Amino acid sequence: VVYEQEGVFIHSSCGKNDDQDNLIAGILRVIEKENEVVVDWRPLDETLDTSNILCAGKDSSSVVEWTQTPKEKCSRGTDRPSSYEAEWDMVTTVSFKKKPHSNGDATTHANRESKWSFLFSLTDLKSIKQNKEGMGWSYLVFCLKDDVKLPALHFHHGDSKSLIKCLEKHVALNESPHDERVLLVKTQKSLSQSFENLFDEPSYGLLQKWKKDPYVVTMGKFSRVTNYIVGTLRSSDQSNQRRPPSEMADFFNDTIPGLKINQQEEPGFEVITRIDLGKQPEVSRREPVSAEEWAKNMDSEGRILDVDYIKRLIFKGGLCHTLRKEAWKFLLGYFPWKSTKEERANLQKRKTDEYFRMKLQWKSVSEEQEKRNSRLRDYRSLIEKDVNRTDRTNKFYEGEDNPGLILLHDILMTYCMYDFDLGYVQGMSDLLSPVLYVMENEVDAFWCFVSYMDQMHQNFEEQMQGMKTQLIQLSHLLRLLDSGFCSYLESQDSGYLYFCFRWLLIRFKREFSFQDILRLWEVMWTELPCQNFHLLLCCAILESEKQQIMDKHYGFNEILKHINELSMKIDVEYILCKAEAISMQMMNCKELPQTVSEILGIENSSVTPDSDTGEDESGAELSCPASLYQSISTPVIAANGTRDGAQQAAETQSLTPA
Repeated sequence: VVYEQEGVFIHSSCGKNDDQDNLIAGILRVIEKENEVVVDWRPLDETLDTSNILCAGKDSSSVVEWTQTPKEKCSRGTDRPSSYEAEWDMVTTVSFKKKPHSNGDATTHANRESKWSFLFSLTDLKSIKQNKEGMGWSYLVFCLKDDVKLPALHFHHGDSKSLIKCLEKHVALNESPHDERVLLVKTQKSLSQSFENLFDEPSYGLLQKWKKDPYVVTMGKFSRVTNYIVGTLRSSDQSNQRRPPSEMADFFNDTIPGLKINQQEEPGFEVITRIDLGKQPEVSRREPVSAEEWAKNMDSEGRILDVDYIKRLIFKGGLCHTLRKEAWKFLLGYFPWKSTKEERANLQKRKTDEYFRMKLQWKSVSEEQEKRNSRLRDYRSLIEKDVNRTDRTNKFYEGEDNPGLILLHDILMTYCMYDFDLGYVQGMSDLLSPVLYVMENEVDAFWCFVSYMDQMHQNFEEQMQGMKTQLIQLSHLLRLLDSGFCSYLESQDSGYLYFCFRWLLIRFKREFSFQDILRLWEVMWTELPCQNFHLLLCCAILESEKQQIMDKHYGFNEILKHINELSMKIDVEYILCKAEAISMQMMNCKELPQTVSEILGIENSSVTPDSDTGEDESGAELSCPASLYQSISTPVIAANGTRDGAQQAAETQSLTPA
């Protein structure tokens, strides 16, 4: 049950007097079932006798006082305290008289209940008519596709708008151009439902569902892929087993507006001209940075002596766990790299005061205030739900009344005060959990999380701009790396790489073990060896799985299932080596397409048309010398852990930002 409201009446014209309507009180529910969403109205109580049916004058929208039963007062006071609407506020007086009890009431009530109860699927809904504001209490009339009009539902407690909002999560409603009181159900092409079916939620639109619950959509629904998806995406006509690429593009652009990923114009056509990236070089990784190495690169006042050098060490090997609590504050931008120990202590003091001022803002909100702040209530509800299911197998968060869970909750609530426009979106707890685990401090974890969210903000915005951009960029990179594999994915209706959605949304948090994520994130935070290194990690994983996908002729359904089942089975060190090797391939390429150069932040010196990666655009491009990457990835370290001055100067010069 996703919506439930009492005090929803049907006014039947079966009163004893011509000037009276019978008011049949009922409960209205919206119910999510396995394959559909239904709207259900039925009388309030199976055992209700007719003495509880109220009679109202037909002009009752204009005068006298609304009186509540004790049950209604209780319901109003606890479940929906702020459900009044503008149209209900206009009703200043309404009087009711109980209908006299008679011996035949039981039979009459049973007949009335069977007559007025109704249930329908949203797939059958054609339109909703609502009354204008100021015209008494609100009412809605549902009209079905066979032009059957159901009895008007009168919302004596208000709250009809929350029903409309609930329905809009399941169907698209547009105001009729002919009557502003009528909301029409937008008829969608069957293809526009295809992406929704990926998540086993046929009646949900991806945009609305993602906005409400990206955590559930991307973290849960991919695991429930069933064979009927193939039938949804492909025609039942065996002679036409694949939808035209242009139609697939239409469907995906309808679902996520602005997402434009090139598909081949003809299924059998292949671009002949390709860029030879050469063989992927062998790459090795080193041991994690030790406390001794960290200390040797710090002066007496606590300044980092060579930021570029220490970043390269972290990129090549990560950090030993004892260093993470300090080093992550630098990597995430909470501590300036050139700050002294004293400056950092003063910064922490200021940030502590600032944090607790924000925390006090939500802590001091009374229950009465929160009843009038629906957004804060929604944020709190989502946070409480997410906190109870985030990394509960980790000892830091396991068990009931765990202090780690309390800190997780409080930091996320305080972030809502810091950025109330974004507030909390499900999935953000996944980003905070490892940070809090490492920091073991509420204030430090909060400010590190703020810095991380500055990077990830667009992933959680309503327009999904960050996700659109990354999927498009990933498509460019994968096409350059292996156009044959891209062509195969397109032939299986998988060229949009939507199976990478979860990877990008929360930076692989659900794909690797908790300890591996600590290593992966700290490597990515160095911002080496190029921009968008996380996209090359995606390429590395996909390239590793390419052989199995193609050799076994996986179709749409099998690809989705296979990628989903990689979770917790990926070797983080192997993937880091492979992604680094791919970056070296691309950086050493003298004919790198301009689009790819811009994605990776590389400056080149030659000209190459972008058509080789499936784009129409062209432009001048500059190639990246191999020596630049070598200086980033292979610093010369002597046995005693120090470097000579000439080597350090050469590395510093080669790392001038592009």
